Amino acid sequence: MTEPTDLTAHHLADLIRRREISPVEAVEASLERIQQLNPTVNAFVTVCADRALAAAKKAEQAVASGAALGPLHGVPIAVKDLDPVAGVRMTRGSLVFAEDVPTETILCVERLEQAGAIVVGKTNTPEFGFKATTDNALFGPTPTPFNLEMNAGGSSGGSAAAVAAGLVPLAQGSDAGGSLRVPAAFCGVFAMMTTFGRVAVPAKPNAFRRLNPMVCYAPVARSVRDAVIGLDVMSGPHPRDPYSFPVGDRLADGLDGDLTGLRIAYSPDLGGYPVTAEAERLVRAALPALVDAGAVVEEVDFKLPFPHDELTAMWRRYLSLCHAESAEVARRQGLDLVGDHGGSIEAAYLDSVRVGDSFSAVDFRLEDLMRTQVLDAFEDLFDRYDLVASPVNGITGIPNSAGRDTVGPHEIDGRPVDRYVGWSLTSPFNLIASPAASVPAGRAANGVPVGLQLAARRHQDVKVIRGAAAIEARLPWADSYRDLRLGAAGPR
Repeated sequence: MTEPTDLTAHHLADLIRRREISPVEAVEASLERIQQLNPTVNAFVTVCADRALAAAKKAEQAVASGAALGPLHGVPIAVKDLDPVAGVRMTRGSLVFAEDVPTETILCVERLEQAGAIVVGKTNTPEFGFKATTDNALFGPTPTPFNLEMNAGGSSGGSAAAVAAGLVPLAQGSDAGGSLRVPAAFCGVFAMMTTFGRVAVPAKPNAFRRLNPMVCYAPVARSVRDAVIGLDVMSGPHPRDPYSFPVGDRLADGLDGDLTGLRIAYSPDLGGYPVTAEAERLVRAALPALVDAGAVVEEVDFKLPFPHDELTAMWRRYLSLCHAESAEVARRQGLDLVGDHGGSIEAAYLDSVRVGDSFSAVDFRLEDLMRTQVLDAFEDLFDRYDLVASPVNGITGIPNSAGRDTVGPHEIDGRPVDRYVGWSLTSPFNLIASPAASVPAGRAANGVPVGLQLAARRHQDVKVIRGAAAIEARLPWADSYRDLRLGAAGPR
Protein backbone atom coordinates (compact mmCIF):
# COMPACT_ATOMS: atom_id res chain seq x y z
CA MET A 1 0.00 0.00 0.00
CA THR A 2 1.27 3.45 -0.91
CA GLU A 3 1.91 5.63 2.10
CA PRO A 4 0.53 9.20 2.10
CA THR A 5 4.10 10.52 2.40
CA ASP A 6 5.03 8.83 -0.90
CA LEU A 7 2.41 10.80 -2.82
CA THR A 8 2.76 14.03 -4.72
CA ALA A 9 0.75 16.97 -3.44
CA HIS A 10 -1.74 16.86 -6.31
CA HIS A 11 -2.28 13.11 -5.96
CA LEU A 12 -2.74 13.41 -2.20
CA ALA A 13 -5.22 16.27 -2.63
CA ASP A 14 -7.15 14.19 -5.19
CA LEU A 15 -7.40 11.22 -2.82
CA ILE A 16 -8.59 13.53 -0.04
CA ARG A 17 -11.30 14.95 -2.30
CA ARG A 18 -12.35 11.39 -3.13
CA ARG A 19 -12.38 10.53 0.61
CA GLU A 20 -9.84 7.75 0.16
CA ILE A 21 -7.46 9.49 2.59
CA SER A 22 -8.50 11.95 5.28
CA PRO A 23 -6.65 15.20 6.02
CA VAL A 24 -5.99 13.88 9.54
CA GLU A 25 -4.38 10.74 8.12
CA ALA A 26 -2.26 12.85 5.75
CA VAL A 27 -1.03 15.14 8.51
CA GLU A 28 -0.43 12.29 10.96
CA ALA A 29 1.63 10.46 8.33
CA SER A 30 3.72 13.58 7.74
CA LEU A 31 4.28 14.13 11.46
CA GLU A 32 5.25 10.49 11.94
CA ARG A 33 7.78 10.65 9.09
CA ILE A 34 9.23 13.88 10.49
CA GLN A 35 9.66 12.23 13.88
CA GLN A 36 11.32 9.22 12.26
CA LEU A 37 13.64 10.91 9.78
CA ASN A 38 14.26 14.48 10.89
CA PRO A 39 17.05 13.45 13.29
CA THR A 40 18.90 12.39 10.13
CA VAL A 41 17.81 15.04 7.65
CA ASN A 42 17.61 18.00 10.07
CA ALA A 43 15.17 19.74 7.75
CA PHE A 44 12.60 20.84 10.37
CA VAL A 45 13.57 23.12 13.24
CA THR A 46 10.05 23.58 14.63
CA VAL A 47 7.11 21.19 14.36
CA CYS A 48 3.66 22.58 15.17
CA ALA A 49 1.82 19.28 15.57
CA ASP A 50 -1.12 20.54 17.64
CA ARG A 51 -1.79 23.44 15.26
CA ALA A 52 -1.55 21.13 12.24
CA LEU A 53 -3.83 18.44 13.67
CA ALA A 54 -6.43 21.04 14.65
CA ALA A 55 -6.39 22.36 11.07
CA ALA A 56 -6.59 18.80 9.72
CA LYS A 57 -9.72 18.07 11.77
CA LYS A 58 -11.37 21.19 10.38
CA ALA A 59 -10.31 20.14 6.88
CA GLU A 60 -11.83 16.72 7.47
CA GLN A 61 -15.11 18.28 8.56
CA ALA A 62 -15.15 20.33 5.34
CA VAL A 63 -14.75 17.17 3.28
CA ALA A 64 -17.54 15.43 5.18
CA SER A 65 -19.90 18.38 4.78
CA GLY A 66 -19.41 18.58 1.02
CA ALA A 67 -17.95 22.09 1.16
CA ALA A 68 -15.97 23.51 -1.73
CA LEU A 69 -12.35 22.37 -1.38
CA GLY A 70 -9.23 24.18 -2.47
CA PRO A 71 -6.60 22.60 -4.73
CA LEU A 72 -4.35 21.75 -1.75
CA HIS A 73 -7.05 20.77 0.72
CA GLY A 74 -5.57 18.68 3.52
CA VAL A 75 -2.01 18.66 2.10
CA PRO A 76 0.77 19.04 4.71
CA ILE A 77 3.33 21.74 3.89
CA ALA A 78 6.39 23.32 5.49
CA VAL A 79 7.47 26.97 5.70
CA LYS A 80 11.01 28.35 5.63
CA ASP A 81 12.07 29.66 9.03
CA LEU A 82 12.75 33.14 7.65
CA ASP A 83 9.04 33.74 7.07
CA PRO A 84 6.30 34.17 9.68
CA VAL A 85 3.42 31.87 10.49
CA ALA A 86 1.18 33.21 13.24
CA GLY A 87 1.76 31.47 16.54
CA VAL A 88 4.70 29.36 15.32
CA ARG A 89 8.28 30.01 16.42
CA MET A 90 10.44 31.79 13.81
CA THR A 91 14.14 31.70 14.65
CA ARG A 92 15.59 33.01 11.36
CA GLY A 93 18.37 30.51 12.03
CA SER A 94 19.72 32.81 14.74
CA LEU A 95 20.44 32.41 18.43
CA VAL A 96 19.15 35.96 18.88
CA PHE A 97 15.63 35.01 17.76
CA ALA A 98 15.58 31.46 19.14
CA GLU A 99 12.22 31.96 20.87
CA ASP A 100 10.55 34.60 18.70
CA VAL A 101 6.89 33.91 17.89
CA PRO A 102 5.21 36.13 15.26
CA THR A 103 1.56 37.08 15.32
CA GLU A 104 1.02 37.29 11.55
CA THR A 105 1.42 34.93 8.58
CA ILE A 106 3.24 35.90 5.38
CA LEU A 107 0.76 36.40 2.51
CA CYS A 108 2.08 33.62 0.25
CA VAL A 109 1.62 31.06 3.05
CA GLU A 110 -1.74 32.54 3.95
CA ARG A 111 -2.83 31.92 0.36
CA LEU A 112 -1.61 28.32 0.54
CA GLU A 113 -3.60 27.84 3.73
CA GLN A 114 -6.66 29.38 2.09
CA ALA A 115 -6.24 26.75 -0.65
CA GLY A 116 -6.45 24.08 2.05
CA ALA A 117 -2.77 23.41 2.79
CA ILE A 118 -1.81 22.65 6.41
CA VAL A 119 1.45 23.94 7.88
CA VAL A 120 3.20 21.24 9.93
CA GLY A 121 6.35 23.18 10.79
CA LYS A 122 9.28 25.44 9.92
CA THR A 123 12.42 24.45 8.02
CA ASN A 124 16.10 25.15 8.56
CA THR A 125 17.94 28.06 6.95
CA PRO A 126 21.30 29.80 7.35
CA GLU A 127 21.26 32.69 9.80
CA PHE A 128 19.07 35.42 8.27
CA GLY A 129 19.34 33.52 4.95
CA PHE A 130 22.59 35.27 4.09
CA LYS A 131 24.47 32.41 2.37
CA ALA A 132 23.75 29.61 -0.10
CA THR A 133 24.39 26.77 2.36
CA THR A 134 22.05 25.73 5.16
CA ASP A 135 23.89 25.64 8.47
CA ASN A 136 23.74 27.76 11.61
CA ALA A 137 24.90 27.84 15.21
CA LEU A 138 21.38 27.13 16.50
CA PHE A 139 20.50 23.94 14.61
CA GLY A 140 23.55 22.88 12.59
CA PRO A 141 23.67 21.78 8.94
CA THR A 142 20.93 20.32 6.80
CA PRO A 143 22.28 17.64 4.44
CA THR A 144 20.91 16.65 1.09
CA PRO A 145 19.01 13.38 1.63
CA PHE A 146 21.01 11.90 -1.25
CA ASN A 147 24.33 12.17 0.61
CA LEU A 148 24.20 12.98 4.31
CA GLU A 149 27.79 14.23 4.32
CA MET A 150 26.96 16.96 1.80
CA ASN A 151 24.95 20.13 2.36
CA ALA A 152 21.44 20.71 1.06
CA GLY A 153 22.36 24.17 -0.20
CA GLY A 154 20.57 27.32 0.84
CA SER A 155 19.05 29.35 1.93
CA SER A 156 15.84 27.30 1.49
CA GLY A 157 17.79 24.12 2.23
CA GLY A 158 15.50 22.84 4.95
CA SER A 159 12.49 23.13 2.66
CA ALA A 160 14.26 21.36 -0.22
CA ALA A 161 15.52 18.55 2.02
CA ALA A 162 12.10 18.11 3.65
CA VAL A 163 10.45 17.63 0.27
CA ALA A 164 13.17 15.34 -1.10
CA ALA A 165 12.97 13.13 2.01
CA GLY A 166 9.17 12.91 1.78
CA LEU A 167 8.52 14.70 5.06
CA VAL A 168 6.06 16.95 3.21
CA PRO A 169 5.10 17.03 -0.48
CA LEU A 170 5.37 20.83 -0.72
CA ALA A 171 7.39 23.47 1.13
CA GLN A 172 7.56 27.24 0.87
CA GLY A 173 10.84 29.06 0.30
CA SER A 174 12.29 32.33 -0.94
CA ASP A 175 14.97 33.34 -3.42
CA ALA A 176 17.12 36.48 -3.43
CA GLY A 177 20.01 35.08 -5.44
CA GLY A 178 19.41 31.36 -5.81
CA SER A 179 17.99 30.43 -2.41
CA LEU A 180 15.34 28.22 -4.00
CA ARG A 181 17.24 26.97 -7.04
CA VAL A 182 20.55 26.13 -5.33
CA PRO A 183 19.05 23.71 -2.75
CA ALA A 184 16.50 22.38 -5.24
CA ALA A 185 19.43 21.33 -7.42
CA PHE A 186 21.40 19.71 -4.58
CA CYS A 187 18.29 17.93 -3.26
CA GLY A 188 16.89 16.72 -6.59
CA VAL A 189 13.59 18.59 -6.38
CA PHE A 190 11.95 21.25 -8.53
CA ALA A 191 11.69 24.96 -7.71
CA MET A 192 10.94 27.99 -9.80
CA MET A 193 11.46 31.68 -9.11
CA THR A 194 8.69 33.47 -10.99
CA THR A 195 8.83 36.89 -12.59
CA PHE A 196 9.41 39.39 -9.81
CA GLY A 197 6.02 40.68 -8.61
CA ARG A 198 3.94 37.69 -9.73
CA VAL A 199 3.72 36.50 -6.13
CA ALA A 200 2.78 39.43 -3.91
CA VAL A 201 4.62 39.80 -0.61
CA PRO A 202 3.66 42.87 1.43
CA ALA A 203 6.76 43.75 3.46
CA LYS A 204 6.95 45.63 6.74
CA PRO A 205 8.21 48.10 7.71
CA ASN A 206 9.56 48.77 4.17
CA ALA A 207 7.19 47.80 1.37
CA PHE A 208 9.90 48.52 -1.20
CA ARG A 209 12.80 46.54 0.24
CA ARG A 210 12.51 43.44 -1.99
CA LEU A 211 13.79 45.29 -5.07
CA ASN A 212 17.54 45.17 -4.46
CA PRO A 213 18.13 42.33 -5.04
CA MET A 214 14.76 41.08 -6.26
CA VAL A 215 13.39 38.58 -3.76
CA CYS A 216 10.81 36.02 -4.85
CA TYR A 217 8.70 33.46 -2.94
CA ALA A 218 7.68 30.05 -4.25
CA PRO A 219 7.19 26.40 -3.30
CA VAL A 220 9.65 23.52 -3.57
CA ALA A 221 8.14 20.27 -4.85
CA ARG A 222 8.90 16.77 -6.09
CA SER A 223 7.05 17.40 -9.36
CA VAL A 224 6.54 20.32 -11.72
CA ARG A 225 2.77 19.97 -11.40
CA ASP A 226 2.89 20.30 -7.61
CA ALA A 227 5.01 23.44 -7.84
CA VAL A 228 2.67 24.92 -10.43
CA ILE A 229 -0.38 24.31 -8.25
CA GLY A 230 1.35 26.06 -5.39
CA LEU A 231 2.56 28.94 -7.55
CA ASP A 232 -0.84 29.52 -9.13
CA VAL A 233 -2.33 29.68 -5.63
CA MET A 234 0.35 32.09 -4.40
CA SER A 235 0.24 34.37 -7.46
CA GLY A 236 -1.64 37.62 -7.79
CA PRO A 237 -1.45 41.25 -6.69
CA HIS A 238 -1.89 42.82 -3.30
CA PRO A 239 -2.39 46.54 -2.67
CA ARG A 240 0.39 46.63 -0.05
CA ASP A 241 2.99 45.19 -2.42
CA PRO A 242 3.82 47.98 -4.91
CA TYR A 243 5.70 45.58 -7.19
CA SER A 244 2.93 43.02 -7.54
CA PHE A 245 0.82 42.84 -10.67
CA PRO A 246 -2.35 41.13 -11.97
CA VAL A 247 -1.63 37.70 -13.41
CA GLY A 248 -3.12 37.12 -16.85
CA ASP A 249 -2.09 33.49 -17.32
CA ARG A 250 -1.96 30.21 -15.42
CA LEU A 251 1.31 28.36 -15.11
CA ALA A 252 -0.69 25.13 -15.41
CA ASP A 253 -1.09 26.00 -19.10
CA GLY A 254 2.54 24.99 -19.63
CA LEU A 255 2.30 21.49 -18.19
CA ASP A 256 1.86 19.75 -21.54
CA GLY A 257 5.58 20.20 -22.14
CA ASP A 258 5.22 20.77 -25.89
CA LEU A 259 8.20 22.85 -27.00
CA THR A 260 7.44 23.01 -30.70
CA GLY A 261 8.70 26.32 -32.07
CA LEU A 262 10.78 27.23 -29.01
CA ARG A 263 14.42 28.18 -29.36
CA ILE A 264 16.68 27.45 -26.41
CA ALA A 265 20.18 28.81 -25.87
CA TYR A 266 22.53 26.61 -23.88
CA SER A 267 25.38 28.35 -22.08
CA PRO A 268 27.60 25.87 -20.20
CA ASP A 269 28.94 28.63 -17.93
CA LEU A 270 26.24 31.32 -18.16
CA GLY A 271 28.66 33.76 -19.66
CA GLY A 272 31.73 33.20 -17.51
CA TYR A 273 31.05 31.33 -14.25
CA PRO A 274 33.40 28.50 -13.21
CA VAL A 275 31.75 25.08 -13.65
CA THR A 276 33.29 21.67 -13.04
CA ALA A 277 33.40 19.21 -15.91
CA GLU A 278 31.12 16.77 -14.07
CA ALA A 279 28.43 19.36 -13.34
CA GLU A 280 28.43 20.60 -16.94
CA ARG A 281 28.44 17.08 -18.40
CA LEU A 282 25.37 16.04 -16.42
CA VAL A 283 23.43 19.16 -17.41
CA ARG A 284 24.42 18.79 -21.06
CA ALA A 285 23.20 15.19 -21.02
CA ALA A 286 19.66 16.41 -20.25
CA LEU A 287 19.45 18.73 -23.28
CA PRO A 288 18.26 16.04 -25.74
CA ALA A 289 15.02 15.86 -23.74
CA LEU A 290 14.28 19.43 -24.79
CA VAL A 291 15.04 18.58 -28.43
CA ASP A 292 12.81 15.51 -28.26
CA ALA A 293 9.98 17.77 -27.06
CA GLY A 294 10.29 19.89 -30.21
CA ALA A 295 12.69 22.66 -29.23
CA VAL A 296 15.72 23.85 -31.12
CA VAL A 297 18.67 23.87 -28.71
CA GLU A 298 21.84 25.72 -29.65
CA GLU A 299 24.99 26.18 -27.62
CA VAL A 300 25.89 29.86 -27.54
CA ASP A 301 29.08 31.76 -26.87
CA PHE A 302 27.33 34.06 -24.42
CA LYS A 303 29.41 36.56 -22.48
CA LEU A 304 28.33 38.70 -19.58
CA PRO A 305 29.67 42.28 -19.48
CA PHE A 306 31.62 41.64 -16.25
CA PRO A 307 33.63 38.74 -14.82
CA HIS A 308 31.79 36.35 -12.53
CA ASP A 309 33.62 37.59 -9.44
CA GLU A 310 32.60 41.20 -10.09
CA LEU A 311 28.97 40.15 -10.60
CA THR A 312 28.99 38.13 -7.40
CA ALA A 313 30.55 41.05 -5.52
CA MET A 314 27.88 43.39 -6.88
CA TRP A 315 25.12 41.04 -5.79
CA ARG A 316 26.76 40.75 -2.35
CA ARG A 317 26.79 44.56 -2.05
CA TYR A 318 23.05 44.70 -2.76
CA LEU A 319 22.52 42.09 -0.08
CA SER A 320 24.77 44.02 2.32
CA LEU A 321 22.47 47.01 2.00
CA CYS A 322 19.54 44.76 2.96
CA HIS A 323 21.48 43.47 5.96
CA ALA A 324 22.43 46.98 7.07
CA GLU A 325 18.80 48.07 6.76
CA SER A 326 17.60 45.09 8.82
CA ALA A 327 20.16 45.83 11.52
CA GLU A 328 19.13 49.48 11.69
CA VAL A 329 15.42 48.62 11.84
CA ALA A 330 16.17 46.18 14.67
CA ARG A 331 18.21 48.87 16.48
CA ARG A 332 15.32 51.32 16.27
CA GLN A 333 13.14 48.64 17.81
CA GLY A 334 15.56 48.25 20.70
CA LEU A 335 17.60 45.27 19.46
CA ASP A 336 21.27 45.96 18.77
CA LEU A 337 22.36 43.08 16.54
CA VAL A 338 25.84 44.41 15.82
CA GLY A 339 26.71 45.58 19.34
CA ASP A 340 24.87 43.83 22.17
CA HIS A 341 24.21 40.63 20.21
CA GLY A 342 27.20 40.64 17.88
CA GLY A 343 28.85 37.76 19.73
CA SER A 344 25.86 35.52 18.93
CA ILE A 345 25.72 36.26 15.20
CA GLU A 346 27.87 34.75 12.45
CA ALA A 347 30.83 37.05 11.78
CA ALA A 348 30.35 37.05 8.00
CA TYR A 349 26.83 38.44 8.42
CA LEU A 350 28.12 41.24 10.64
CA ASP A 351 30.80 41.99 8.03
CA SER A 352 28.03 42.28 5.45
CA VAL A 353 26.16 44.74 7.67
CA ARG A 354 29.30 46.88 7.92
CA VAL A 355 29.75 46.87 4.13
CA GLY A 356 26.17 48.06 3.74
CA ASP A 357 26.69 50.78 6.32
CA SER A 358 29.65 52.12 4.31
CA PHE A 359 27.58 52.77 1.17
CA SER A 360 26.44 56.25 0.22
CA ALA A 361 23.13 56.83 -1.55
CA VAL A 362 25.06 57.67 -4.73
CA ASP A 363 27.08 54.45 -4.46
CA PHE A 364 23.83 52.55 -4.20
CA ARG A 365 22.33 54.14 -7.31
CA LEU A 366 25.49 53.70 -9.35
CA GLU A 367 25.32 49.94 -8.79
CA ASP A 368 22.30 49.96 -11.09
CA LEU A 369 24.46 51.12 -14.02
CA MET A 370 26.34 47.83 -13.86
CA ARG A 371 23.11 45.95 -13.32
CA THR A 372 21.61 47.54 -16.46
CA GLN A 373 24.44 46.16 -18.57
CA VAL A 374 23.66 42.69 -17.23
CA LEU A 375 20.01 43.21 -18.17
CA ASP A 376 20.94 44.34 -21.68
CA ALA A 377 23.17 41.30 -22.23
CA PHE A 378 20.36 38.91 -21.34
CA GLU A 379 17.77 40.85 -23.28
CA ASP A 380 19.97 40.64 -26.38
CA LEU A 381 19.98 36.87 -25.88
CA PHE A 382 16.22 36.74 -25.30
CA ASP A 383 15.74 38.63 -28.57
CA ARG A 384 16.95 35.44 -30.29
CA TYR A 385 15.91 32.69 -27.89
CA ASP A 386 12.85 31.83 -25.79
CA LEU A 387 14.76 30.13 -22.99
CA VAL A 388 18.30 30.08 -21.64
CA ALA A 389 19.63 26.84 -20.17
CA SER A 390 22.67 26.47 -17.92
CA PRO A 391 23.85 24.59 -14.84
CA VAL A 392 22.36 25.80 -11.55
CA ASN A 393 25.56 25.21 -9.59
CA GLY A 394 29.15 25.04 -10.76
CA ILE A 395 29.92 22.18 -8.37
CA THR A 396 28.44 18.82 -7.40
CA GLY A 397 28.20 19.23 -3.66
CA ILE A 398 29.52 20.94 -0.52
CA PRO A 399 30.70 18.93 2.50
CA ASN A 400 29.02 19.75 5.80
CA SER A 401 31.24 21.34 8.42
CA ALA A 402 31.45 19.91 11.93
CA GLY A 403 31.78 23.50 13.17
CA ARG A 404 28.29 24.53 12.04
CA ASP A 405 29.83 27.03 9.60
CA THR A 406 29.42 25.28 6.24
CA VAL A 407 30.38 27.30 3.16
CA GLY A 408 31.38 26.40 -0.36
CA PRO A 409 34.81 26.06 -1.98
CA HIS A 410 37.19 28.97 -2.41
CA GLU A 411 38.02 27.90 -5.96
CA ILE A 412 36.72 25.82 -8.87
CA ASP A 413 39.37 24.30 -11.12
CA GLY A 414 41.86 26.87 -9.90
CA ARG A 415 39.54 29.87 -10.39
CA PRO A 416 38.78 31.77 -7.15
CA VAL A 417 35.12 32.01 -6.13
CA ASP A 418 33.25 33.63 -3.28
CA ARG A 419 32.74 30.85 -0.72
CA TYR A 420 29.27 31.98 0.26
CA VAL A 421 27.56 32.20 -3.14
CA GLY A 422 30.16 32.41 -5.93
CA TRP A 423 29.90 28.77 -6.99
CA SER A 424 26.26 29.10 -8.16
CA LEU A 425 25.00 30.56 -11.47
CA THR A 426 21.70 31.87 -10.14
CA SER A 427 21.99 35.48 -8.93
CA PRO A 428 22.00 37.19 -12.37
CA PHE A 429 18.31 36.36 -12.78
CA ASN A 430 17.49 38.04 -9.47
CA LEU A 431 19.20 41.14 -10.82
CA ILE A 432 17.03 41.25 -13.96
CA ALA A 433 13.69 39.98 -12.53
CA SER A 434 13.42 37.02 -14.93
CA PRO A 435 11.71 33.73 -14.11
CA ALA A 436 14.18 30.88 -13.58
CA ALA A 437 13.86 27.29 -12.40
CA SER A 438 16.02 24.42 -11.24
CA VAL A 439 15.11 21.13 -12.93
CA PRO A 440 16.65 17.83 -11.76
CA ALA A 441 19.08 16.67 -14.44
CA GLY A 442 20.89 13.67 -12.94
CA ARG A 443 23.18 12.74 -10.09
CA ALA A 444 26.93 13.09 -9.65
CA ALA A 445 29.30 10.27 -8.73
CA ASN A 446 28.90 11.19 -5.05
CA GLY A 447 25.12 10.79 -5.30
CA VAL A 448 24.32 14.51 -5.07
CA PRO A 449 21.74 15.64 -7.65
CA VAL A 450 22.55 18.25 -10.28
CA GLY A 451 20.11 20.90 -11.52
CA LEU A 452 19.57 22.37 -14.97
CA GLN A 453 18.59 26.03 -14.85
CA LEU A 454 15.94 27.29 -17.28
CA ALA A 455 15.23 31.02 -17.54
CA ALA A 456 13.01 33.19 -19.71
CA ARG A 457 12.30 36.83 -20.35
CA ARG A 458 10.19 38.60 -17.75
CA HIS A 459 6.48 37.62 -17.82
CA GLN A 460 7.20 34.49 -19.88
CA ASP A 461 7.01 32.14 -16.92
CA VAL A 462 4.87 29.61 -18.79
CA LYS A 463 7.78 28.92 -21.15
CA VAL A 464 9.93 27.90 -18.20
CA ILE A 465 7.21 25.53 -17.02
CA ARG A 466 6.91 24.07 -20.54
CA GLY A 467 10.62 23.36 -20.60
CA ALA A 468 10.65 21.86 -17.11
CA ALA A 469 7.62 19.67 -17.82
CA ALA A 470 9.25 18.43 -21.02
CA ILE A 471 12.37 17.35 -19.15
CA GLU A 472 10.34 15.69 -16.40
CA ALA A 473 8.28 13.74 -18.94
CA ARG A 474 11.37 12.39 -20.71
CA LEU A 475 13.81 12.15 -17.81
CA PRO A 476 11.49 11.46 -14.86
CA TRP A 477 13.18 11.84 -11.50
CA ALA A 478 10.40 10.54 -9.22
CA ASP A 479 12.02 7.12 -8.86
CA SER A 480 15.18 8.71 -7.45
CA TYR A 481 13.42 9.32 -4.14
CA ARG A 482 12.88 5.58 -3.74
CA ASP A 483 16.66 5.15 -3.72
CA LEU A 484 16.98 7.10 -0.47
CA ARG A 485 18.06 5.09 2.54
CA LEU A 486 17.47 7.29 5.56
CA GLY A 487 17.79 5.92 9.07
CA ALA A 488 16.35 7.31 12.30
CA ALA A 489 19.62 8.77 13.52
CA GLY A 490 22.43 10.72 11.97
CA PRO A 491 24.76 13.69 12.27
CA ARG A 492 23.31 16.99 13.46
